[in-house]
Amino acid sequence: MVSALATCDVAAIVEQIRVTRGWSQAELADALGYSQSWVSRVVNGQQSLTIDQVRKIAHRLTIPVHLLRFASVGNGPAPGALARPADARAAGQDKGASTTRRRDFGKVVAMATLPLPAASANSDIDETTAPTLHAITGGQRRLDASSPARELAKAALGHLELSGRTLARARGTPFASEIAAASSEAAGFAAWLHADMADSGSARTYYRVAVDRARQAGYGLLDVYMLGSLAAFEIEAEEGQAGLTLAAEAQRRLDDTDGAVHPTARAWLSCVRALGHATLGDTAAARHELAVAERSVAQHDNAEPPWPWVFAFTEAKVASYRALAAVRLRRPNDARSAFAEAFEGGPSSSKQQAVLMVELAQAHAEAGDADEAFRLATAALRIGTSLGSERVVDRVRRFRRRHRRTKAPESDTLDEMLITHVTSALAP
Repeated sequence: MVSALATCDVAAIVEQIRVTRGWSQAELADALGYSQSWVSRVVNGQQSLTIDQVRKIAHRLTIPVHLLRFASVGNGPAPGALARPADARAAGQDKGASTTRRRDFGKVVAMATLPLPAASANSDIDETTAPTLHAITGGQRRLDASSPARELAKAALGHLELSGRTLARARGTPFASEIAAASSEAAGFAAWLHADMADSGSARTYYRVAVDRARQAGYGLLDVYMLGSLAAFEIEAEEGQAGLTLAAEAQRRLDDTDGAVHPTARAWLSCVRALGHATLGDTAAARHELAVAERSVAQHDNAEPPWPWVFAFTEAKVASYRALAAVRLRRPNDARSAFAEAFEGGPSSSKQQAVLMVELAQAHAEAGDADEAFRLATAALRIGTSLGSERVVDRVRRFRRRHRRTKAPESDTLDEMLITHVTSALAP
């Protein structure tokens, strides 16, 4: 980097910043405000730059212009530094080109004495920008409780793109951190919607974006929340070990946050880990994590949840995780008892209620109560299809495969509904 700065090798500078920040080339292009193809040509030394472009890149990447230095004219500037004729770049001998470069260098050196554009130069970025972006995500989350994910996904992705572009314009301003946090929330919601649509690949991608932007924001709890959400997603996909690894990293980051750890954060993360251990069949570890969660929610200061949690983690929430863990550990009686406690507290949405109903159906089936099991699975499928939740539908499919030889009063109805769901998706 020192060498690149010394020769104004913008291509090398830009590429090193991209690698250091862990950006893709598309994210770098977004930060610079240019197309990905243009950035690719710059990085590969195929695109010459004007002085104004050098200054814009320096500003967007927060490179103080005075750090840029230039090699002697005889050596010529590095590729990608300043615009010049192609033949002069190849030969480095053209006298007219050398004179032009000398004038250009003088302009840049003079420019280094001028102040960089003030944060207020981005007139559309101010103290209201981040709250506005937060409010949009909040409104979309409220709609998610009663709307099909596919109907929300396009708007959510549009909002994510908007927040990303806004973040790129906000770099170097006092508002960048808050806007990064808002963009992280938007990415997390996009991930949730794609998980609900059973698009695991996209869900993972957006969760990683959410984690990256949470770290750009510098908010420890937001980082923990997004990393823990990715862990929960992997565990739900029955990738227990991957989920536990992510949850362990989230716990380390939680322990590193300033001040005392809020009970809601600790309880939630303990429940995520409990479910991961149960997925791997480790009863003792699952019970230990659930006990930690129960002690946490009982603390007196658990009334108001910390942002970005919306609701406090209550005894009913812990009961729902205890029930889910019991299903995975094949302890149907424990599961049914815990589900009863969880439903008393009331699930947060119809979709979440349907997820719990499928798990409860599994507990009843394991206990030999096929009639109740198929009644619950059928009711959950009705909710899942009405709200377009492939997440719920897939869970019902897994339940039916596991009990494919079981016959019950509701089993024929369930089979017909599953067939109808598949054929309706194929209809023109």
